[in-house]
Amino acid sequence: MANTTVLLREDIETLGGRGEIVKVRAGYARNYLLPQGLATLATKGNVKQIELERAALLKKAAVEKETAELQANQMGDIHLEFERKAGDHGHLFGSVTSMDIAEALKAKGYELDRRRIILKEAIKETGDYTVPVKLHREVTLQVPVTVRAEGQPVEEAAAAEAPAEPAEA
Repeated sequence: MANTTVLLREDIETLGGRGEIVKVRAGYARNYLLPQGLATLATKGNVKQIELERAALLKKAAVEKETAELQANQMGDIHLEFERKAGDHGHLFGSVTSMDIAEALKAKGYELDRRRIILKEAIKETGDYTVPVKLHREVTLQVPVTVRAEGQPVEEAAAAEAPAEPAEA
C-alpha cells in the first residue's frame, strides 16, 4: 500500500488543518482529496506557494472564526422542540436526526450544513438533549433540544396541571 504526501488546502477533521503536510493512502488522495480540491501534492513548488498564501489564509481563518463566534452569540438563546409520535415508554416511532435539526434551524433563520451538527446517533426517545453544532473548528455551540410525544403538554403546562391531577384522583 503506497502512501502519498499531500498538502491540505482545507481543514479536514480526520486529517488536519489547512496548510499541513500529511501522508494519506494513494487512492484516497487520487480519488477524493485531489479531485475535490481539498489537497494538492506536496511538491516543493506547492509548499512554497502555500507558504506565500499562509498570511492570507491566517487572516481568512481569523475572520471565519470571528464570524462563527458572532453567529454563536446570535444563536445562543435558541431552543429547538420536536413533537413526534411515541410509544408508552417514550420510545419514538422514528427518530430526530441531524437533518431534522438542520431544518428546524433553517426555519428559525439559521442555514447550516447538517454535517456541522454533531449527533452521534439519531434521537430515539423523548426528553431533553444538548446537541453540539460545530460552527468553526474552534467554535462549537451547544443547542438544547426537547423531544416530546405528540399531544404531550409543554413542560410549563405539565407543571401547572400536576397539582390538579392528585386532587382529581
